Amino acid sequence: MAPTYPVSIAPMMDRTDRHYRWFMRQITRRTLLYTEMVVCHAIIHGDRDYLIGFDPDEHPLVLQLGGDDPAFLAECARIAEQYGYDELNLNVGCPSARVKAGAFGVSLMGRPEVVAEAVRAMKAVVSIPVTVKHRTGFDDKDSYAELVEFVRIVSEAGADRLSVHARKAWLNGLSPKENRNVPPLRYDWVHQLKADHSHLQIEINGGIKTLTDTAEQLRHVDAVMIGRAAYDNPWLFADVDERFFGAEQAVSTDRRQVVHKMIGYVDQHVERVGKLSRITRHMLNLFAGQPGTKAWKRVLSTRSSMPGAGSEVLLEALSALDAAQARFAS
Repeated sequence: MAPTYPVSIAPMMDRTDRHYRWFMRQITRRTLLYTEMVVCHAIIHGDRDYLIGFDPDEHPLVLQLGGDDPAFLAECARIAEQYGYDELNLNVGCPSARVKAGAFGVSLMGRPEVVAEAVRAMKAVVSIPVTVKHRTGFDDKDSYAELVEFVRIVSEAGADRLSVHARKAWLNGLSPKENRNVPPLRYDWVHQLKADHSHLQIEINGGIKTLTDTAEQLRHVDAVMIGRAAYDNPWLFADVDERFFGAEQAVSTDRRQVVHKMIGYVDQHVERVGKLSRITRHMLNLFAGQPGTKAWKRVLSTRSSMPGAGSEVLLEALSALDAAQARFAS
């Protein structure tokens, strides 16, 4: 059985890379973090350190895998455990053209026996939890009975947690972005799923934007996974450790402290790789909703891509923020 983390940040393509995760660790230490989905073939044949390397400060951390070959997934699971990941997650929810062409992602909901075989194969070679993230259904396979049957087959294979995006997906007719917003949310189905299967760990995902919403969802399920809201407003997580994990104090007491904590990390990255923008693109929304956020974003956006840009850009952006806030207050 997987440890229960009441709050997690969803795996998001082009979002939850190692720089974003390290940044978020300056705000929350306890929230369960996920990598972007990594296709299993890439891990086996590609640059593993680049694809799945991470900083120890990112724990607890889950590697999300994409694929439909149980043998390959088992090999990737073995590699991931050697790298030190805390959990593994199989993507059975992504509706992009890329995963559709590869016959994995949400299309696997139409092949639950394959998902079950993959879960069994991974669990046979690792000691860490193996979980599955899926939708409530897809295309015309979208009844509650079909969802229950999928859950039955996958849970009997030993999946340690089921993270349910409370929307169906359309493989034809909707883009991945539209699939995050257009299909209606069915929180009631996920709540009923937990009520009908109280022995299973059920996590809910989709459209949850506030900690008040999170607390309400935790009345019905074991855990809440927050996606875009975590990226659009990272400071939302400043109270998560204390409120949901019982931590005595926050990791950072204010947003400026987070910026100063990032300076050493930025310096090391720039010295090795040289591209400040790879980090600062994740920091643009740190001051979301605050006076001066436009000035903060403007400096980071324009200065981070310049040759030789380093941590001094963060301080310049803070100065611009302070000046804008002073004008706002006067």
